[in-house]
This record gives sequence, C-alpha cells and structure tokens, in this order.
Amino acid sequence: MAKKALCVGINYKGSGNDLNGCINDANAWADLLVAHFDFPKPDVKLLLETDATKVNIVAGLKALLAGAQSGDVLVFQNSSHGTYVVDQGSDEPDRYDEAICPYDFRHDLILDDELREIFTGLPARVRLTVLLDSCHSGTATRLVFNPAIGYRKERFLNPKEFGGTELENPQKAKTAGKFPQSGMKEILLSGCKSTEYSYDAQIGSTFNGAMSYYAIDTIKKANYKITLADLATKLNAALAAEGYNQHPQLEGKYNNKKKLVFV
Repeated sequence: MAKKALCVGINYKGSGNDLNGCINDANAWADLLVAHFDFPKPDVKLLLETDATKVNIVAGLKALLAGAQSGDVLVFQNSSHGTYVVDQGSDEPDRYDEAICPYDFRHDLILDDELREIFTGLPARVRLTVLLDSCHSGTATRLVFNPAIGYRKERFLNPKEFGGTELENPQKAKTAGKFPQSGMKEILLSGCKSTEYSYDAQIGSTFNGAMSYYAIDTIKKANYKITLADLATKLNAALAAEGYNQHPQLEGKYNNKKKLVFV
C-alpha cells in the first residue's frame, strides 16, 4: 500500500492580493501526514508560492494519481485564494464554476471541472482525500483587521483581478447539478460552503487558514483517530466557537465519510 500526498500553499507575496497563512497550512498538513500517518517524507510533495503554478499543480496531481493501485491512500491539499468564473458549459445551473487560484492566476485558473476530470481516472478502491482551504464565491469585500478578533482575511479573489466577470449575486445556494456526491471517487473537505469565505487568520503567534488550523487541532485532540464525518462535525463546531462564519463541507460517498482519516 502506497501513501502519497501533494500539499500546495500560496501567499501571493507582492501581488497586491497577499495572504499570510497558506504556506504554513501546506507545511502543517505535510508534517501531520509524515509524523502521524506513516506517509514517507519523499512521497509528500510540496508546491509553495512561485512553484505553485497551474502547470505544476496539474502535473503534481497527475503524478499523485499515476500508478495508484487498490489500497493506496492519497491526499491533495491546497491553501490559496479561490474564485469563480462564469460557466461556459451546462453543468452548473447556478451559472458559475469554482476555481483554485494558482500563483499565476492572471494567466490561468484551475476550474472545478478540471479537477473533476483528473479525479475521474482514480482507480477503484484508492482513497483520495481532497482538502481545499480557500473561498469559492463572494464579493470583493475584505476584512483585513478587526481589533476585537485580530487579523482575518477572506481567501477570495474577485474575478476582476484576472479580467473575469463579477456576478451580481454569486452568494446563493449551489445545486447538485450533474455531479451528485454519490458519483464522487474522491472525498472532499472544503474550507466553507460554496456561498461563503474561508479565512486567513492569525491564531496565537502564527498565521494559518482557520479551516486548516482547527482541522489539524481536531485530529490531534482525537489522538489521530477520527472519521472524516466526525472531523467535519467537530471542525464546524470549533470554527463557530471562535466566531468564524464559514462552514466546512464534507462531500463524497456516504461510506467514505465514515472512514478514518488518512488510513
């Protein structure tokens, strides 16, 4: 049985769309997998900042899946800005596709359709967990600092930043479209609903994504043995207790949600 991971973190320093916690997220997830879930360190690949271009992320994903066999455990983690683009096909009834913003986002994005196509090739009985700590919709409003709660910044990039079209009301409920959870080969833990923001925050003395920080903290408190379903439930409770208006979503087949994380 092989255990492999691709961890991506992008802070976009100097771009005018700077974040602070994404690289810390990627390193924290990688350290967790190696130290507590027996992932061989050489098989946990990191793509950070300028290396995290679309070409490199897509190539890294394809390499992650290449040669996968029944029983293998794979992880794709991404902390970055998220955005949306107006849907050019017919698979999104709400008129937009979510997208990950690679370092070279002004040149290209990674659409949810592209990820879905890559994951379609996942062999049977290979466990792929996808952790996305970014925003998927919203407006251009940014909360940079509030004295009552400290630094919290939305990981959302307005489509205008890359010449896209801003929708009048993207913050509305997504529908299932043509791709229900029952057909997913991977299991996804997102940082928030498709109608919400994921937050970049200062927690204690360090910067992290709120979702990543509290997910890892929840796993540690469970002594590294917790199902994905329980992780999602406790993660949502932890974020609510800390005043974050984001609700991580667990998506995938029911049986996969009941399995222990990363085993």
